[in-house]
Amino acid sequence: MSLTAAAAALAFARSPAALRDHPALVLNADYRPLSYFPLSLWSWQEAVKAVFLDRVFTVSEYDFEIRSPSFAMKLPSVVCLRDYVKPARHPAFTRFNLFLRDEFRCQYCGAVGEMTFDHVTPRARGGKTTWENVVAACPSCNLRKADKAPDVVGLRLHRKPVRPSASQLQNIGRKFPPNHLHESWMDYLYWDVELEAE
Repeated sequence: MSLTAAAAALAFARSPAALRDHPALVLNADYRPLSYFPLSLWSWQEAVKAVFLDRVFTVSEYDFEIRSPSFAMKLPSVVCLRDYVKPARHPAFTRFNLFLRDEFRCQYCGAVGEMTFDHVTPRARGGKTTWENVVAACPSCNLRKADKAPDVVGLRLHRKPVRPSASQLQNIGRKFPPNHLHESWMDYLYWDVELEAE
C-alpha cells in the first residue's frame, strides 16, 4: 500500500480522541501557534479550564455551548496565552522530530510509509546518535545497509543530515495539516506566510 508523506505523518501522530470534539487552537502571546506539527491543540476541557484560571483569553468561539445550572459558556475555538512562551532554539532530538525533519521519507530511496531510523556511520564503526548521523529510513533500506557505509551497498543519501532549528521544523510541519481545520483557525495558521506578488 502506498502512502503520501502527509498520510504517513498523520498516521505517526494520531490525535487523542478528546481532541476530536471541539478542540481549541492554542496561540502564543504573539498570536502564532505554539506548534504547527503536531498542531498545538487543547481539548475543550483544557481550554475551558485555562480560561477560568486566567492563563489564556478567548480569541474565537464555537457556536456550541456548555451549560451548568448557573452558567453557560460558548466553547473556545482559539485561545491565546497571556504570557509569551519562548520557543526552544533547537528542537529535542526525538524520533518524531527526526521523521519530521526528513518529511517522513526514507533518506535513501524516498519511500513513504513505515519508517525506522538509521545511523549513516554505523555505531559499530564509531557513529554517534546525533542529528548529523541519523536519518529516517524504510525497513528495506535499513536492512540492506545493515552495519555498512551507504556507498558500500549502493545507497546514497538524498540530503545530508543536519541539526534543524525549531523554526525549520515549524516550517516543515506546515506541509502536514491535520485532518480537521476549523475555519476560525485559518487566520492564525497561515498569516505569517509570505504573500505572492501579482
